[in-house]
Amino acid sequence: MSNATLRVTLLIVSTTAAKDPSTDASQEALSDVLEKEGGGQWNLVDTKIVPDAVPQIQRQIMMWTDVAAETINLILTTGGTGFAVADNTPEAVSALLHKPAPGLVHGMLAASLNVTPFAMMSRPVAGVRNKSVIITLPGSPKGARENLQAVLKTLPHACLQAAGMDSRTLHAGGVKKLESDAGIRPSGGHTHSHDHHHGHGSVHSHDHSHGHSHGHGHGHGNLVRHTAPSANPMSNDPSLGPSRRNRESPFPMLSVEDALNKIKEHTPGPEIITSKVNRSIPGHVLAEDVKARENVPAFRASIVDGYAVIVPKDGNMKRVFPVVSVSHASPGDAIPLREDQIARITTGAPLPPGATSVIMVEDTVLKTMTEDGKEEKEVEILADNVREGENIREIGSDIKAESVILSKGEQISAVGGEIGLLAAVGVAEVKTYRKPVIGVLSTGDEIVQHDRPGDLRLGEVRDTNRITLMCAARECGYEVVDLGIAADKPGTLEQTLRDALRHVDFIITTGGVSMGELDLLKPTIERSLGGTIHFGRVAMKPGKPTTFATVPVKNNAGERVTKVIFSLPGNPASAIVTFHLFVLPSLHQISGVSPVGLTRVPVTLAHDFALDKARPEYHRAIVSVSKDGTLVASSTGGQRSSKVGSLRGANCLLCMPSGKEPLKKGSKVDALLIGGVRSD
Repeated sequence: MSNATLRVTLLIVSTTAAKDPSTDASQEALSDVLEKEGGGQWNLVDTKIVPDAVPQIQRQIMMWTDVAAETINLILTTGGTGFAVADNTPEAVSALLHKPAPGLVHGMLAASLNVTPFAMMSRPVAGVRNKSVIITLPGSPKGARENLQAVLKTLPHACLQAAGMDSRTLHAGGVKKLESDAGIRPSGGHTHSHDHHHGHGSVHSHDHSHGHSHGHGHGHGNLVRHTAPSANPMSNDPSLGPSRRNRESPFPMLSVEDALNKIKEHTPGPEIITSKVNRSIPGHVLAEDVKARENVPAFRASIVDGYAVIVPKDGNMKRVFPVVSVSHASPGDAIPLREDQIARITTGAPLPPGATSVIMVEDTVLKTMTEDGKEEKEVEILADNVREGENIREIGSDIKAESVILSKGEQISAVGGEIGLLAAVGVAEVKTYRKPVIGVLSTGDEIVQHDRPGDLRLGEVRDTNRITLMCAARECGYEVVDLGIAADKPGTLEQTLRDALRHVDFIITTGGVSMGELDLLKPTIERSLGGTIHFGRVAMKPGKPTTFATVPVKNNAGERVTKVIFSLPGNPASAIVTFHLFVLPSLHQISGVSPVGLTRVPVTLAHDFALDKARPEYHRAIVSVSKDGTLVASSTGGQRSSKVGSLRGANCLLCMPSGKEPLKKGSKVDALLIGGVRSD
């Protein structure tokens, strides 16, 4: 093994020590272990103290791993590995690791458990970012010392491999020589484990588990695992280059139904907020029943233009009455009415006190006017058999106070009467489900702004997806943030996504999800952001490489929440089809909309449709209402996934099965409506 001095940095995670460094005792304990037990191989070059805050922990580690002029071989953190509310170090570090090192974690836990059962309360993390090995240690000086001592003798080997030393040279002489050089006495189980690995022609680093040893015949460590579809998939490691990427996707191929079930299972539930009843509320879903605050109408009102009267017992109103007042549909005091008087009244106006009915103006004759001729003085009523309550809206006859006017789960539309109903009963604010803010990102070195002037250079492609998806999301009622275009570079993409996750709730990306060496979205989500990819392939056309993932993040209140990332294919038709098919149901679920997804209707094919032999297809088509009232579907033309023209005029996606023979004219299929239905 090389005797080169290895550079170490120490990050003390403690809000207390960040305020008063003299309270920390772990630095001295760990420095002592490195100096006295490290065989002269370690040089502690920097020590920093940060509070228990994920962004500050990550920022300092990335300064050492990504920015430092000289390679930092080993980064030790101490503190924040327990179960306390403020203990976030494992989460902060896990999200940064490109390669986990479970063997080091096991070694530390095993050694600590020999000392006390309470070692199981620690949550250590270890792994590699770029060329640096990172290990989290407990905040207790005693625990930190014991954990470091447990793995210290193996760390030079790990650090040299991470720094890029040739594995064949490093492993020359076999595992026994490695143990001898490190000063390790092998136990029977340990020797058996590594003999088992190397006995199959492999000279791997020691972070491979038994379950993978049989499948590798390479001479280098940390190669991409070629996973069986039933195993736990993992995306490419971009640092290994194109020669070692997967030759086929490690993600199992799901049916559309299974993919939708995954989305339903892993999409976060809706968040309840208070919304003002104003122009911004359409599209929101009510999170509780809404009750009327007051009666509608709030007073006895006339439903016609005419005259308020007091009906006598015999109902006979045939005579001439003086007009003593006028009641308009405007606020004001009303003069009480006597039986021998009438009051002119307009539609919607309150009845004068004492009035029991309203006679329509059509049932009257003007007899005399005031001297100036501007007002009615006397009116003859021609009606007989008049009953009390005629032409009157009684108090609460439309809506009773405290009655439920809208139910939980109802969506407030801009074209329906929900807003008018809320306004009518004096409801100023309601509990609704918050609609997520969506960020839309395009990826790829070849992508340029759609409106960039001038001709395209060889290989350049105008960005059609971003503006298309942003408009589609806005049309569905969501606020959208333009995240721009990210280059095909792991660091650039990671930083773009990290920044986006601070400002938006839901990310849609296009491109970078296929099998090319620069398709970086899946590895960035898994390896850099600590996210989980729930599916990475769907058996459909177009849109096979559609990817659905969730990422754990902390919101502005410091609470851990889950945010969704959909990585859609880069081909324009694939992107818009998968938006409607997969993204929209997820957005609906987060927003409380039910049922989720597009409206499904049966349609009749207007002509023969060719089928894909292997995969079901979501065919862009135009649905219209025929003269006999049936829904008829016609294709928009060629359906190649890169063909933008197939979207023009489309108002539905036809759910076409796979098959060898065309589906004949007149056949019935289901259509998912993405726009309004037309008439022939």
